[in-house]
Order: sequence, then structure tokens, then C-alpha cells
Amino acid sequence: MIELDAIDRRLLRALAGDATQSAGALGRRFGLSQPAAWRRIRRMQDGGVIRGRRLRLDAAALGFGVTVFLGVKLARKGQVSLEDFERAVSAIPEVQTVEHVLGMYDYRLRVVARDLADFERVLRRRIMALPGAGDVDANVLLSEERRPGPIG
Repeated sequence: MIELDAIDRRLLRALAGDATQSAGALGRRFGLSQPAAWRRIRRMQDGGVIRGRRLRLDAAALGFGVTVFLGVKLARKGQVSLEDFERAVSAIPEVQTVEHVLGMYDYRLRVVARDLADFERVLRRRIMALPGAGDVDANVLLSEERRPGPIG
């Protein structure tokens, strides 16, 4: 783990809010030269603190008005490997994230759909047809506030 100072943490907060900012713009904002800002960012990338920069799409603007979090419990854990389930569920385009969790369910899925009828189709024809899929629990997203995460 690399040591992070206050400037590194400010850079991380700024990048977490908008990863498209240039090193020059960040440097000006935090009193650094462009090369100094770039060296800090590069050090955090090389150290594994920054693992990439992703484009976040607005599902609703793309026609997917419903987001559902599914808890999925595997029915036959001994007969189906976790890898088989993960590979199969990851192939479903409506499934945005797959998280292996500890608790009441084995997996937490983030699923997008055009509407509730479309979600029902995805659930019945794709998710419940997965190898080992058992009980599911659905929570429909009403609103969301994204935060950058634990930066300290």
C-alpha cells in the first residue's frame, strides 16, 4: 500500500467526481505544476490506488427506466460451481454488476430494464434459467446518489 498525503487525497476526490480532468487542470486547482500532478496520479495508478477510469452511462437516458437489485441464492451449491454461475450471469446484457456476497443471498445483481414488464421477462427467461439459480429477492431502485467512495 502506498502512502497518500493530503494533496493525493484531494486529487482522488477530484478525479472520483470527474475522471476526465487533465493533470494540468488538477495541478492549477491544487497549486501543482502539470508534471507534478501527473506524477502523483501516475504513482497512484502504479500503486493500485487508481484502477482505471470508467465512463458512466445514464441507463434512463438510454431507455432503461428501471433498475433492480436482485439477491440470488444458489439452489444447488454442490452441483453448480460459483464460476459457472458467474460466467452465465455475466453474459446477460441487462445485468450491470455481479457481486458475490456473504449473507442471506449468495449474489447481488444490478439489473436494468426498459420497464417492469421487460424486467419480468429478463428475470423469468434469463436469470431464473441460470445454472443453480434459486431464491431471488428484488429491490427496485427509486433514486440514487453516487459518492466517490472512501478516500479519507
